[in-house]
Amino acid sequence: MSTVDRYLARETVLTWAAVTVILMLILLSNRFALLLGDAVAGRLPRDTVFALLGLASVSYFIVVVPVALFLAVMLALGRLYRDNEMTTLMACGVGPAQVYRPLLAVAAVLAVVLALLALQVAPWSARMSDLIRSYGQHNAQVGSFISGSFKQDQQGRGVLYAAGVSDGGRELRDVFMAGPSGDRQDVVSAASGTRVVNGEQGAGTLVLHNGYRYEGVPGQADFRVVQFGEYRIRLSPSAPAAGPEGFSEMPTSALLRNASPDALSEFQWRVSVPLSALLLVFLAVPLARTSPRQGRYGRLFIAILAYVIYFNLVGVARAWLQRGLLPASVGIWWVLVLLLIAALALLYHQYGWRGLWFRPMGEADARH
Repeated sequence: MSTVDRYLARETVLTWAAVTVILMLILLSNRFALLLGDAVAGRLPRDTVFALLGLASVSYFIVVVPVALFLAVMLALGRLYRDNEMTTLMACGVGPAQVYRPLLAVAAVLAVVLALLALQVAPWSARMSDLIRSYGQHNAQVGSFISGSFKQDQQGRGVLYAAGVSDGGRELRDVFMAGPSGDRQDVVSAASGTRVVNGEQGAGTLVLHNGYRYEGVPGQADFRVVQFGEYRIRLSPSAPAAGPEGFSEMPTSALLRNASPDALSEFQWRVSVPLSALLLVFLAVPLARTSPRQGRYGRLFIAILAYVIYFNLVGVARAWLQRGLLPASVGIWWVLVLLLIAALALLYHQYGWRGLWFRPMGEADARH
């Protein structure tokens, strides 16, 4: 590898790493806030938050890498054009082939990583995420109560509060419960309570002692008040779901055996991810060409707009394929072909027909 190749590859890799870290932090911080909200609301155990966050990072990484590489090439080459370094390289006979060589080498390495993640790791992480979330929600229903914390049922309609909890969450003190009962509302308060597990999946009974039950319709005065010495409530949490529920969780080998439009759409999207990394780099090189007066970010807005259009076209193609409006032979591939044609059109516009065969940039600039 020549000095120019190493220089271009280093600039691109460093910029790609910085852009990837920034985008991943934005996405993961938003995901972390959602998971933390579920944990605080009692819908998820707190010890599953970071596990789910780590699994979600796989799917985020797959989406972020192509766009981060695209922007990295734009930023790296934009700086070279701004500082007149690219003009110097052109004068030394460095042509498009020499520029593409290290950039496509970096893109090829990342494409291999993306292929492994999209075809193998991402489906596994999606299955594990659903499994952890399912069991986490189940454990949140049947798990130990926490002092001074409200605990909702699975539907979010009923709530339980205990001022004090002891004996591993089995003994409760100063208990308050509220929830619907048909078209009426029940409110129960008790001095103490005991949780008894006597069935599978955490099923059992919550026994409340020495309390009152208020039953009625909010806003009306015909409430019924019942004093009790012992009040039993059956705990019947739903069993955790098992098995994949969507095509995004299916292994790639299973998708290949499934001829449904949804399976074809999911498979083609997984294959298109590494291909998009290569094609976006191919588009970024002619798109990044600027004059020194335009500055480093002269074409960045155009690059972002181009990626938004490409990303939305992929979504449209997937929807059409799922609805049977496109044959599998066309599928998502027409979007990738359109991306390649756009890159070739830019090369032709900048360097003429001979530019498609990577005529040296210095000669092209000398002609103009």
